[in-house]
Amino acid sequence: MALDSKIPNGPIADKWTNYKDHINLVNPANKRNLDIIVVGTGLAGGSAAATLAELGYNVKAFCFQDSPRRAHSIAAQGGINAAKNYKGDGDSVYRLFYDTVKGGDYRAREANVHRLAEVSSNIIDQCVAQGVPLAREYGGLLDNRSFGGTLVSRTFYAQGQTGQQLLLGAYSAMNRQIGRGKIKMYNRHEMLDLVIVNGKARGIIARNLITGEIERHSAHAVVIGSGGYGNVFFLSTNAMGSNATAAWKIHKKGAFFANPCYTQIHPTCIPVSGDHQSKLTLMSESLRNDGRIWVPAKLEDAQAIREGKKKATDLSEADRDYFLERRYPAFGNLVPRDVASRAAKERCDAGFGVNKTGEAVYLDFAAAIKRYGTEDAYVKGLDDKDTALITKLGAAIVKSKYGNLFQMYYKIVDEDPYTTPMMIYPAVHYTMGGTWVDYNLMTTIPGCFSIGESNFSDHGANRLGASALMQGLADGYFVLPYTIGDYLAPDIKMGEISTDLPEFVEAEKAVVDQINKFINNNGKHSVDYFHKKLGKIMWDKVGMARNAQGLTEAIEEIAALREEFYKDVKVPGSANEFNQELEKATRVADFLELGELFAKDALHRNESCGGHFREEYQTEEGEALRDDDNFAYVAAWEYKGKPSDAVLHKEALNYENIKLVQRSYK
Repeated sequence: MALDSKIPNGPIADKWTNYKDHINLVNPANKRNLDIIVVGTGLAGGSAAATLAELGYNVKAFCFQDSPRRAHSIAAQGGINAAKNYKGDGDSVYRLFYDTVKGGDYRAREANVHRLAEVSSNIIDQCVAQGVPLAREYGGLLDNRSFGGTLVSRTFYAQGQTGQQLLLGAYSAMNRQIGRGKIKMYNRHEMLDLVIVNGKARGIIARNLITGEIERHSAHAVVIGSGGYGNVFFLSTNAMGSNATAAWKIHKKGAFFANPCYTQIHPTCIPVSGDHQSKLTLMSESLRNDGRIWVPAKLEDAQAIREGKKKATDLSEADRDYFLERRYPAFGNLVPRDVASRAAKERCDAGFGVNKTGEAVYLDFAAAIKRYGTEDAYVKGLDDKDTALITKLGAAIVKSKYGNLFQMYYKIVDEDPYTTPMMIYPAVHYTMGGTWVDYNLMTTIPGCFSIGESNFSDHGANRLGASALMQGLADGYFVLPYTIGDYLAPDIKMGEISTDLPEFVEAEKAVVDQINKFINNNGKHSVDYFHKKLGKIMWDKVGMARNAQGLTEAIEEIAALREEFYKDVKVPGSANEFNQELEKATRVADFLELGELFAKDALHRNESCGGHFREEYQTEEGEALRDDDNFAYVAAWEYKGKPSDAVLHKEALNYENIKLVQRSYK
């Protein structure tokens, strides 16, 4: 099957405008006769459901949480990018486009990224109109701060809870439509299969997680907005319920899965404390805007800190290595996430780690507190030489910017980050890979769309901070509502789709058979036992640094683990009740297939780019070494029964507007 990205012709700056001017439309009267299923109600799914219902479509929205407010989008703390140039520091649509493509190490689709940059400003206007309390500066205008990978301030924020506030905006818009009857909300429901009728997506099979009932739901189109697959590593910054099932089920029904090896390791996570952990906690990247990252300059000092003989505050400036500022002076602590993560790993691997495990670096706010305090004292006419006063004033300003993040760190680590540096270490965070979609956000299954993190996205091999919220809301508010109408226009006379069709019966039977197999398995080990083993294989051999030998071993080990899982997993309880172990079993079954494809994708890509770092392919300075001649393409995998048999399809990335150069942040 040839991949057709359906990118419009013409200059890149005109593609989206010209596209909208010439697509098919559905008039308001006909929208009332069309049903759309939206799976997932985070920022992408929630904004899509609200907008589609506002347009007049009949929407059925599904989430496995007890409320859309619980979507993992609330964890995106730091901010959302938009090219408004409020700071007057040279930002523009083109610069946001350029930074995003460069930040993704030139592995993103140009046309999609430019469209994302174009609609970014609309997102901010939409959210302000909804009442989202974005931060404002002294004059009452919206404030901006810096994020990694850019030289401008374009990130809008709401202290350290931006994702939560944006989600509440989308949720309020959804609630209006739920109240009007245009959205039928299915909380505590999980999609377990896609139904295809005559080659088109026409519905889903879902399980009521409270009663265990298996349900059939039909629609004229299905939209997947179910997030990413970071929990394939078991330990990640994702919510424990986050999973890949919806995206993986459509993959097994014909949707190509693109670039699964492009997974982001976030540099500012609270370090692992032991084998007992089931989740990692993210500290927002916004902290790198004011915090300085360092390790001891001397091995003996690092050793003394690990042994508890010294504290971070005992070391003078001369005894500290601000390694990001040293290696990347142009961007300093604001290099992209993949660069910062690998640099922290390199220092810890060299013996300079600062916690008991040796896997942590410092994130220090002392300089920011002093800088803010001195300025505030001067403005207020106070004594700017009074150290205690300056510290008090500076801490208050830092608290106003990041207070909830500092409070969270204190509760978890039991150390005060105002007086001693935070400890951070990289962890699995966001997935740039996902279901392949064309310019219309439609997968290779007609009528099945994928938005937000669940698609292979606009981020290439690495996502810039504050771009996840931008992409999710862009897809839901401003892109999908146009493109889905173009697809649905021929279906206006079709009428309601029956759930008694043989395709629904067959799909439901497949779901019930898998559930019964788990319930009746009588194995010896819990689901988490297998998930943890998968996560260890993934982190050790498919994590921050990969090589051919480790990837080959990982593929074999995951296949063997999957076989053991089906033979020996134990799922207590019954199918017809609230059963969280059963929920986890169906999700881990999908992770055990996805993990193998992930490793296979990483093994085939003989280059390093963004979040994909092959040890065999690096510069003399240890940076990622791309191979643009052979790997400037999207790797889209077609399911053929099992991951080892997946067939590779390539979408060439033709860069007409940005010159391919070795990425540098020095």
